[in-house]
Amino acid sequence: MAKGFFTDTTLCIGCKACQVACHQWNQLPARDGGHTELTGDSYDNTGHLNAVDWRHVRFIEQFPEDRSQDGFLKGSRWLMMSDVCKHCVRAGCLEVCPTGAIIRTEFDSVYIQQDTCNGCRACIAACPFGVVDLGSDGKAHKCTLCYDRLQHGMEPACAQACPTDSIRFGEVSELMAIADHRVAELRAQGVNAYIYGKEDIVGGLNCFFLR
Repeated sequence: MAKGFFTDTTLCIGCKACQVACHQWNQLPARDGGHTELTGDSYDNTGHLNAVDWRHVRFIEQFPEDRSQDGFLKGSRWLMMSDVCKHCVRAGCLEVCPTGAIIRTEFDSVYIQQDTCNGCRACIAACPFGVVDLGSDGKAHKCTLCYDRLQHGMEPACAQACPTDSIRFGEVSELMAIADHRVAELRAQGVNAYIYGKEDIVGGLNCFFLR
């Protein structure tokens, strides 16, 4: 049975609890020895998914040029979204891996076996979402969907830590039904919501988003 994430961006408060939980559980190192340079992009100092940041909370600031008479920007807002590997149904990284290091698990997630990876970078070029990255150890890294936790009946650390249930974990078919209900609810309120990942993108995404 395929497992995955449904991320509802309308519920994300940008607390980064998911990022912290991911780092703690997977014992991921800090970048640059802990001396990460500021990106200058508001509170988003991760910048993007990489070998040590398998979850990334994006802060998207939208500041229109239109100003009110008192000088304040009208309609300015922050959009926050916790991004992660999509665990694609047709995973390009898996298809091009020459050593068989990247496998499909019993949960339909895409997993990189570190003892078999030779650091050839083929998976990095094949990923359409820029998820896979080469670590300081010369091997490819990305979200594992907390494979070790799933094997013991536990949910991924990021989903467990999310205080608003913005990140939902479960069977993909059940999550899609929840997502469809949420979209209908928001559209009834006049919000132009949709599901990114419901389309036939790389055969489907096991981790999809309400936007």
